[in-house]
Amino acid sequence: MQVPLLDLRRQYKQIRDECLEVTEAIYESQQFILGAYVEALESSINNYCGSDFAVGVSSGTDALLISLMAAGVTAGDRVITTPYTFFSTAGCIRRLGAVPVFADIDPDTYNLDFRAVETVLGRMAAEDKQRLKAILPVHLYGQCAEMDPLLEIAKALNLIVIEDAAQAIGAEYKGKRAGTMGNFGCFSFFPSKNLGAFGDGGIVTTNSLDFYERLKMLRVHGGHPKYYHQLIGGNFRLDALQAAIVNIKLRYLEHWTASRQENAQKYKQLFKIAGLEGALGLPAAMQDRHIYNQFVIRVPEKRDALRDWLTEAGVGNEIYYPVPLHLQACFEDLGYRPGDMPEAEAAAGQTLALPIFPELADAELEYVVDRIHAFFS
Repeated sequence: MQVPLLDLRRQYKQIRDECLEVTEAIYESQQFILGAYVEALESSINNYCGSDFAVGVSSGTDALLISLMAAGVTAGDRVITTPYTFFSTAGCIRRLGAVPVFADIDPDTYNLDFRAVETVLGRMAAEDKQRLKAILPVHLYGQCAEMDPLLEIAKALNLIVIEDAAQAIGAEYKGKRAGTMGNFGCFSFFPSKNLGAFGDGGIVTTNSLDFYERLKMLRVHGGHPKYYHQLIGGNFRLDALQAAIVNIKLRYLEHWTASRQENAQKYKQLFKIAGLEGALGLPAAMQDRHIYNQFVIRVPEKRDALRDWLTEAGVGNEIYYPVPLHLQACFEDLGYRPGDMPEAEAAAGQTLALPIFPELADAELEYVVDRIHAFFS
């Protein structure tokens, strides 16, 4: 049996007619950039997330970058973030000449640990602390970070909070949806996300009118009105085709999320029946609503051997992420060394993502667990 990590063709079968209808309408209109379809998506995202404003942008990476720009992050500023996430989180900080300050993760959720943030702040030189501008937590794998203490830290130090919710649209923390608790919420519509476009796309949410107006201006090279530039922005525009596709998919998202959650519970039950709970660490749902953008197990021993075994058996899998950011070559000048972030380093060496997409059949889930059981047997 072949079980892919993700098969978007199964999803497309459900929405094919709607997608073809709207794309034909866009082709006929010849209006491809921003416009009514982007505005409609922005309104839909506000309704879904519970935000006041939303600004469609060209990618999840650009959502982070434009939010940092809108927050006024500039060269030499410090931004606290996690070392265990996709590269763009820290990469966007560095692109502006600012300095990512890494704090370790919670071993259960893999998200930024507020206790580690407090430790980092306690050790920070006074000069560096004066340059602190923002905290950038990531809601990794579909589960929100522990936001209340992070928000308290930010309030005490007058810091901007930018939520990287690229993997977590629809996730909740104490009744609030990802992307609505800080000053900015950044989402990705990369095709592999639980809400994906047919190409690149992203969106930023905010509850601040001032930030909303600034984001809209920065999205079009800082121009307002056209050809008059108060700021230096970028080309961060979302195109109409991607907005229309995401808006169609958004109507199905709650159903797809429920299927992901059901698949996660089936996995956990199957692993329990197989007696594998001692050999593996299963995802812990610590917050209100985990949407399982990924289903990530922890394999304390022989993770890479298990991965090779599953690949040979036709089971799709992935390592998110094999090298924590503080040990990436491009950040060598920051001075971090192996052992500085023990939880992030352990996660990088032990975690493995399994198929979790909504359209998985029970037989496929059973096959995945059966092959893992065979490996440990």
